Amino acid sequence: MDERGLRGLIDRVKAGDLSRRGFVQRLAAVGLTAPMATQLLAFSGVAMAQSAPAYKPTKRGGGGLLKVLWWQGPTLLNPHFAVGTKDRDGSRLFYEPLAAWDRDGNLRPKLAASIPSREDGTLAADGKSVTWKIKQGVKWHDGKPFTADDVVFTWAYSSDPATATVTSGSYKDVVVEKIDDFTVVVKFKQPTPFWADTYVGWMGCIIPKHLFGDYVGAKSRDAPTNLKPVGTGPYKFKDFKPGDLVTGEINLDYHVPNRPHFDAVEMKGGGDAVSAARAVLQTGEFHFAWNMQVEDEILVRMEKGGKGKVVITPGGGIEHLQLNNTDPWTEVDGERSSLKTKHPILSDPVVRQAIALLIDKKSIQDHIYGRIGIATANYINNPERFRSKNTTFEFNVDKANALLDKAGWVRGADGIRTKDGRRLKFVYQTSINQPRQKTQAIIKQAAQKAGIEMDLKSVTSSVFFSSDVANPDTYTKFYADLQEYSNGMEAPDPETFLRQFCSWEVATKDNKWQGRNVTRWQNREYDDTHKAAQVELDPVKRAAMLIKCNELVVNNQVTIPLVMRPSAVAMNNRLVAEISGWDNNTSDLANWYLDS
Repeated sequence: MDERGLRGLIDRVKAGDLSRRGFVQRLAAVGLTAPMATQLLAFSGVAMAQSAPAYKPTKRGGGGLLKVLWWQGPTLLNPHFAVGTKDRDGSRLFYEPLAAWDRDGNLRPKLAASIPSREDGTLAADGKSVTWKIKQGVKWHDGKPFTADDVVFTWAYSSDPATATVTSGSYKDVVVEKIDDFTVVVKFKQPTPFWADTYVGWMGCIIPKHLFGDYVGAKSRDAPTNLKPVGTGPYKFKDFKPGDLVTGEINLDYHVPNRPHFDAVEMKGGGDAVSAARAVLQTGEFHFAWNMQVEDEILVRMEKGGKGKVVITPGGGIEHLQLNNTDPWTEVDGERSSLKTKHPILSDPVVRQAIALLIDKKSIQDHIYGRIGIATANYINNPERFRSKNTTFEFNVDKANALLDKAGWVRGADGIRTKDGRRLKFVYQTSINQPRQKTQAIIKQAAQKAGIEMDLKSVTSSVFFSSDVANPDTYTKFYADLQEYSNGMEAPDPETFLRQFCSWEVATKDNKWQGRNVTRWQNREYDDTHKAAQVELDPVKRAAMLIKCNELVVNNQVTIPLVMRPSAVAMNNRLVAEISGWDNNTSDLANWYLDS
């Protein structure tokens, strides 16, 4: 579909000649997903559908204890310091944003009274501001009223560089002003097509001014509430054992009628993905288990136990291999992987290209992931509109050998190549779980055939994804040559997700390694393209810019995509829970219930 045809369809929706459903169906027929179709309408001035979750219970409570299992246990409960999914999901038991993404890419109000739109004037036509109407009558868990002051404070807190939040990118380039006790306006420095970033999803969780007000800036890590949250969510904090167990009790003053269904929640951490799957699918000990990073043949066998099922939800998840652009083995001013260094071997583009050729993605899909990991050439795979058609992947050991030969990497007596006194050897790290260790083995075996030595390092998940700034083995410090893990888009638009490769997002000692650019790659063309996309109000032109960002990352082997990963969780057969591929697993927790 060309630009003219797309604009014609949008005009028909505006005029009432074509329904939203019809528009989505037309775009689906040419490969554009429902979330992307929804976003195109929103950017073009058509109000977003106000979706409502399915919910049967007619009273609050009575559902007993909800038992959920994360095989990486949360280590803190402040969403603005949450570098890993487990911390974000754990924080979301208690905290809420103004709005959340449903599974179809629609915005659903949480602490907002409604979703901004062009029709009511709350979404500015010039793209420079958005006005949020805040829900009235909401209370913090300690009984204090929730007001616009808390919303404005959250912006001030996260945008302060000294606070060093992981969410700062969503706040630092905007100004938030209070209009009245229940209205705020977010002002952008320039036209901003993706306005649904600040205050949306896990990055948008609002924190209480009266408890965090004395802990802004350098004192941010000292706040007692980092470990004892006081939010507005369906459950009130009861106890927390970092890395092990989070417990909450029903919030009897929750601001949504008849919610929540459960009287209490236990979020258990630790173990591994296989045991987590078994605890839901076979034994029925838990109602829900997060992230089925398990070989698919094992999951299929467990599902036959009849207690539960694997629920797969499309989203923007990607399992990938990162290449360090800095030197992890040289310390400068007390910092390894410093921006003041360059990687002594991976700075050679031929070496990076060879590594890409040595990854058998099809085998990784066929023999490990199956339906929950599809081989891909792209970092951005979903929505379809943002998936590049110009990228390819190839597994070819002979071609990798030829590239290295031509570049002067010569095999030694032991078969390992050297050049200018440097040995072609890497430390390749990832978290401990069976699919990742099997992926490491597949890649190492191919690398050996090309004269590359790889030392495999496996780090306990709770350590690898830890928010502890003193921990040397976190993925944000990246004290290795190569590392593998999965992350994903938490909105049906890749602009925010692609921010992780921008120069100003580099993780450093100065920002407590909270910057999202952990590869430390810096590229002027990428920065300029991303900045241009941030202000391009034309959705068609903007999509082309974001596709270019994806291509720059892939073609420069900043990261090598392995398999795209839809959300895969295990659920008890009676549990009714909507899982969004664009938001936290726990983003809709208030609406979970057990069906009879």
